Amino acid sequence: MADRNGTATLGCNAGYTVFSGGGATIRFRAPYSLKRYIRVKEWDEGYLVVDAEYAHSPAPVEEYIDLVPILEDLYMDPAGYLEDIREVEVAHA
Repeated sequence: MADRNGTATLGCNAGYTVFSGGGATIRFRAPYSLKRYIRVKEWDEGYLVVDAEYAHSPAPVEEYIDLVPILEDLYMDPAGYLEDIREVEVAHA
């Protein structure tokens, strides 16, 4: 859930990417070798550019996540879900 200042979180758990913000938490399948998200480089109304750590790569890998089609597949209104989110941080377990 986005906090009072509009911050959401991105993380991974048990093979899933977990995004919490906009009043709900969504989970979707992550790449099989994803170990963790390192940092969020860019947030643009549902589009994320992140650095991720993978089991097969010694260096961070830049990844792109578009939440809009994921939200649509979940029958959620992307505009309503994303409207209060101003930034996204990596969730630390």
